[in-house]
Amino acid sequence: MLETGCPPIFMIDKRTPTNYHFVMKTMEISEIDEILLRLPEDCVKEVKDFVGYLFEREKKRQAFAEQVSQAKQEPSLEFKSVDDLMKAIREFEE
Repeated sequence: MLETGCPPIFMIDKRTPTNYHFVMKTMEISEIDEILLRLPEDCVKEVKDFVGYLFEREKKRQAFAEQVSQAKQEPSLEFKSVDDLMKAIREFEE
């Protein structure tokens, strides 16, 4: 620690990257907790709602990435024209 009592911003860390990442996330969460404690209750609710929105958006992004990954593994379909494509879509819907 520095004379100010604050941990140094940059330091060389010989721990594994996974362990270091966990420590950094823990530090960030602690900092966020401190800030939240200073906010009025209505602001905390807004933060909670926003974090929930980000969480849902990330779940949707991951689901989409999984769908794209699965689609890449399936054989490609080729059509000679837009009409052929539309005909295949209509037949699939029936």
